[in-house]
Amino acid sequence: MKVQVSTNFRKHARKTILSIVVFAITYVILLLFAIGITVGFTILGIMIFTAKPMFYTAILCLGLLATGLTILFFLLKFVFASTKVDTGHLTQIYERDEPQLFALIHEVVKEVDTSFPKKVFLSHEVNASVFYDSSFWSMFLPIKKNLQIGVGLVNAVTQQELKAILAHEFGHFSQKSMKVGSYVYHVNQIIYNMLYKNESLDNMFDKWSNISGYTAIFIGISVFIIQQIQHILKHLYEYVNLNYLALSREMEFHADEIAAHVAGSQALADSLLRLSFANHALNNVLTFYDSKFSENIRSRNIYPEHRYVMLLFAERNRYQVRNGFPQIELATLKKYDKSK
Repeated sequence: MKVQVSTNFRKHARKTILSIVVFAITYVILLLFAIGITVGFTILGIMIFTAKPMFYTAILCLGLLATGLTILFFLLKFVFASTKVDTGHLTQIYERDEPQLFALIHEVVKEVDTSFPKKVFLSHEVNASVFYDSSFWSMFLPIKKNLQIGVGLVNAVTQQELKAILAHEFGHFSQKSMKVGSYVYHVNQIIYNMLYKNESLDNMFDKWSNISGYTAIFIGISVFIIQQIQHILKHLYEYVNLNYLALSREMEFHADEIAAHVAGSQALADSLLRLSFANHALNNVLTFYDSKFSENIRSRNIYPEHRYVMLLFAERNRYQVRNGFPQIELATLKKYDKSK
């Protein structure tokens, strides 16, 4: 299925690609700078030790080398790191278990013209998403995505509406132009990790600085240079994301258009309007049983109760019910958005 991307989409995609190129150039410059420091400090250390070979100059030589290598390690550590999505709270399902659901997924995949998910998971949520484990190579190689479907979502929509939601999720990956999202995602992971996930580096600094006062001096030099690099990366992070936020809105519009082509605009609209309401109802059920925890009262299956609460709220608020599902108007949507 071919759905033309909008002029705005192309414009924001170009801006986002430009921001990625700016990041790549800046990163290469920083990497060359780190290599230069490492080489320069190594040569300086060797020259000092050669001029006056003794224990203290040997320590100085090793300290300068360690300083350069630490900065280089900081820049290289996260580039090739992989990010795995935690699936501990999810339940993987197979076609033999849920043939009807898998038949629907096959149908959507065929109509959207994308690849079948690598794995299919169930969660308790009123939500669906496509996710994958990110690595450096995911920017260049075709990566199989996983599909997560919330049982709360299945409980709150018709089959046609579920088809629309799945088509929306797969729509993000159906066009080659969507590949830019993979680049931005990995670039964001690299910068974010460099800025905020340095526990191992901090622990290493603490251990080294406790060895002696000499090592603390070199650690201080390393920390100062790394902080300057982080300052540059912070501005890059803001720049890349500013452009990507504009593109992501266009990507949502594009995915909506694909979903409307596959399942119809009415099914898409009805399902999207109902999601916050359904989530509000599910949260009420979960909150009720949380309050009964001390009394050892629990539900055998919360989803019939979830459906009951949705219909109860619909009756109280005089919402129209069609085919067993409350019909939520756009005017009341904010009420449930605030309750999430």
